[in-house]
Amino acid sequence: MLVIFFRTIILYLVVILALRLMGKRQIGQLQPSELVVTIMISELVSIPMQNIGVPLISGLIPVFTLLVAEVVLSFVSLKSRRLNRLLSGHSSILISNGKINEKELAKSRFNIEDLLEELRINNYPDIGDIEFAVLETNGQLSILPKTCARPVTARDLSLNLPEVKLTHTIISDGVVDEAALKRANKNMNWLTKQLTNNRIESPKDVFLATIDANGSLFVQTKEVKA
Repeated sequence: MLVIFFRTIILYLVVILALRLMGKRQIGQLQPSELVVTIMISELVSIPMQNIGVPLISGLIPVFTLLVAEVVLSFVSLKSRRLNRLLSGHSSILISNGKINEKELAKSRFNIEDLLEELRINNYPDIGDIEFAVLETNGQLSILPKTCARPVTARDLSLNLPEVKLTHTIISDGVVDEAALKRANKNMNWLTKQLTNNRIESPKDVFLATIDANGSLFVQTKEVKA
């Protein structure tokens, strides 16, 4: 029983490592080649995980082989546009100048109901509001609405708004993020003083603390357990 437990933990950590090394895009926006590698890795690790008669190394070597192959192909595809198109395909324009491209719909195996559903998901219930719709290589639909249907922006209203700046999370569930504190141009002495002013004895008592672009501190303490 313990052997199965430790083998499972090892394989679990290896899969997490493999996905992290393949890049953040791997998790949220899978390209075809990445999807294939992900499926193959899940199949490969399931064999030694379920069958203790299979050596653990028999599952690890293929996983790392696939990982190296994916990383190398990803690097090469950055340099070669032809290879990138071969691995990931190319985007398809489903709506062009307000007109549905029936040939591209058929080529992409996308019927009109699929198209209308994607538009509704993106808050465009009226297809007449769409100027361009592009089916990306990862399966997502990019939508460019007509001028009359696009949201009004600050530029349209000639508004001079302040620049958007990042809010830094400096304490999360009692743990101080010193790197975020440094990015906000603050230090531990400043934080300790601010917590004292808010009658908080320790960062461990804080559930969330953030600093906005103006240097204002937001603090929420942890709930007192009954």
